[in-house]
Amino acid sequence: MASGNGSLDGILVADFSHVLSGPYATMTLGDLGADIVRIEHPGGGDQTRGWGPPFYDGESAYFLAVNRNKRSAQIDLKDPAGIDVARRLLERADVVVQNFRPGVMEDVGLGYEDVVAINPRIIYCSISAFGTTDLGSQMPGYDLLVQAMSGLMSITGTSDGQPVKVGVAVADVIAGLNVTVGVLAALHRRNVTGVGQRVDVDLFSSMLAALVNQASTFLTGGGVPRAMGMKHPSIVPYELFPTATRSIIIAVGTDRQFRSLVDVLGLPEMAADDRFATNETRVRHRVQLIDRLGAAFLPRDADEVVGELTAAGVPCGPINTIAEAFDLAAKLGLDPVVDIPRPDGIAVPQVASPIRMSESPPTYRSPPPRLGADTAEILDRFGYEQRET
Repeated sequence: MASGNGSLDGILVADFSHVLSGPYATMTLGDLGADIVRIEHPGGGDQTRGWGPPFYDGESAYFLAVNRNKRSAQIDLKDPAGIDVARRLLERADVVVQNFRPGVMEDVGLGYEDVVAINPRIIYCSISAFGTTDLGSQMPGYDLLVQAMSGLMSITGTSDGQPVKVGVAVADVIAGLNVTVGVLAALHRRNVTGVGQRVDVDLFSSMLAALVNQASTFLTGGGVPRAMGMKHPSIVPYELFPTATRSIIIAVGTDRQFRSLVDVLGLPEMAADDRFATNETRVRHRVQLIDRLGAAFLPRDADEVVGELTAAGVPCGPINTIAEAFDLAAKLGLDPVVDIPRPDGIAVPQVASPIRMSESPPTYRSPPPRLGADTAEILDRFGYEQRET
């Protein structure tokens, strides 16, 4: 399944993960050339295969989002024969990624200590929701809970409304990116030492790290951050403004940009006002500033004012739908969509990898696999005869 010129050509990944964080990471590794063997339980496979509608050619849109460049083998890890197949795979794998509840892989003899004993070069990555302590292991691993318990939801939404989750499973996605980084770092280290290692990533820690400036505000004594809607705690103006036609976003990060903004709005005197001349004073006089800017934006046409502000170097833009976002990406020449054909000729539309590399770019070698489509091939590859059922 090697692409021939990928950065990770020759790297074999045993993917025991499910749902989102692990599959997102292994898809990224697969895009970069790694050979991904996805182990799914007999019957239904990954539960996301049934998470719909919508479905596309019999597969859920959710599953299709994170499973290209992989092969699917149905292996029963509750059956000694299935464990034997898994061991043979792990003896030859470079990387294993799993996100079962802590202790499950150990219970079936496929934990880190078990695997490193038969393959000292293995990079063994485990993903959990709240870590692997006794307490963390008992906590259910759902992105929504992590968003809530990490503090993310407490700073998302309006100041006078209920907390709001992010519109995608952002804890899973960020944890998946951390998995990718950790695996790549461990592979590089193995090139130096010849020895693998264990990599542990949990969604909760991933979200705490992703709070960045908000977490730093708390840690440095700036208080407990709160939800501010479209406002930014440290930059003004950096928020939504209604116009006569639709709302737009203004993201002024420098004093020069602020001067350009008020010039376009016909309010040049505001740049000389001591209350608004610097970002620090603008933050302190946020209410007065936003009231004046809001009144100036309200009668304007959105497209017209965005054009003027863009020409003046002021960061701004409309609030696009997802459809409009893909249209913009296409206009920008970013080629946001790839169509990967199945053997039957039906093409599966996919979001293109955001990674661009001059010498070994991502490749799209196969669409997300049908459940168990590669079982016979995988069993044969690792010298195991498939039993009659």
